[in-house]
Amino acid sequence: MAFDNAEPVDSGPRQSIELDGEEALRLLGTVSLGRIVFTRDALPTIRPVNHVLDGGDIVIRTHEGAALTSRTRHTGGPGVVVAYEADAIDPDTHLGWSVVVTGYAHLVTESHELARYRELLRPWVDRTMDYAVRIHPDLITGIRLTALRSGASR
Repeated sequence: MAFDNAEPVDSGPRQSIELDGEEALRLLGTVSLGRIVFTRDALPTIRPVNHVLDGGDIVIRTHEGAALTSRTRHTGGPGVVVAYEADAIDPDTHLGWSVVVTGYAHLVTESHELARYRELLRPWVDRTMDYAVRIHPDLITGIRLTALRSGASR
């Protein structure tokens, strides 16, 4: 079976509009699935995860043996540098938005916080997720992909 998804449905010219950090985080909070990027054996690793936005921080659940659990458990100082990306882009028109957050990830260790995140964030994989990782955003970037209006300049 061949797939031809290289060309979007012709919806006319598009433009990319930069989002401010507040709007980018607001949009990130409207979806529950994203991708976390961290290093493993000095190489970038990307994992799809579900998340919740809590007080401006991104929280994900992990499990024992997960590379990210291990990295955040054995860190001192500010934490582990990660990137987190989420988007909502229409597969036909290629219109929507994308947000990337870069910051430090820490393992959540307070039992009352862990219990709260277990209630707020249900794993979407069939696996026990006993840990939570909090990402504090230091750099927030985002774009909105929109149709270029008639008469507007690129």
